[in-house]
Amino acid sequence: MALEQGLSASFDHSVKEEDLSIALTSGDVPVLSTPRVIAWCEAATMAAIKEHIGEQETTVGMRVRIDHVNPSGLGAMIRVSALLTRIDGRRLTFQVSAHDERSQIAMGQVTRVIVHRQRFLERVQ
Repeated sequence: MALEQGLSASFDHSVKEEDLSIALTSGDVPVLSTPRVIAWCEAATMAAIKEHIGEQETTVGMRVRIDHVNPSGLGAMIRVSALLTRIDGRRLTFQVSAHDERSQIAMGQVTRVIVHRQRFLERVQ
């Protein structure tokens, strides 16, 4: 259960109506929305380390830097990947990317922080 650089996860997603900019009100054209790309990237970061942190721990997002550089339409197959590149105490930095059948559509960095689940939730009550 060691947390170490190089941990990774990848997922394939098919772009559905609910993933489009119009559905998420982040644009007015029927293409994959940036908020959905970000959510998929964050999900990949969590999956990469899920089995490598304690049961009482989780991670929370701290920083997201994503460049969404190419559009993808309804039905496109998207591969989203995350690679843990840096561990600085409780702070974890991941390189993330998303590709469709034709090209890279997004790339960037996601930083998450390991927290004790119950103590974290007590702070928001």
